[in-house]
Amino acid sequence: MRNHTRNFVRAWHGHRHERKWVTVLSGAALICCIAVDDWDNPSKDLSVQRFVLSEGNPALLEIPGGFVNGSMSLTDGAAICYFSDSLINSAAEDDIRFDARFWDPWEVQER
Repeated sequence: MRNHTRNFVRAWHGHRHERKWVTVLSGAALICCIAVDDWDNPSKDLSVQRFVLSEGNPALLEIPGGFVNGSMSLTDGAAICYFSDSLINSAAEDDIRFDARFWDPWEVQER
C-alpha cells in the first residue's frame, strides 16, 4: 500500500483471529494497534500502542488477532506492506472496521 502524501490516515481495520505483520518499505509511517475489548461496542478509552516504522530502521511489527490497526504516513510516498497468516477468503470473514477517528492517535507527538 502506498500513501500519496504525508499525514494520510488509513484506519481502523481489525480481526478477531487473523494475525498480521507490517513493515515500511519506503519513507516512514506511524502504525497504531489497539486490543479490542468488545467488538460490537468497543470502548473509546482503550490504550493505543504507537510505533514509528521507517525504511531507515527496518523492522517487522506483529499485530496479533484481537487487535485493530491503522497507519498514518509520516513522509510523502510512504509504502507500507502487510502480511497475514490467513488466506484472503478466510480474512474477509473476520474483517471488522471502525471509523478512522473512532480512536484518534494521529497527532504527531513532540519529543
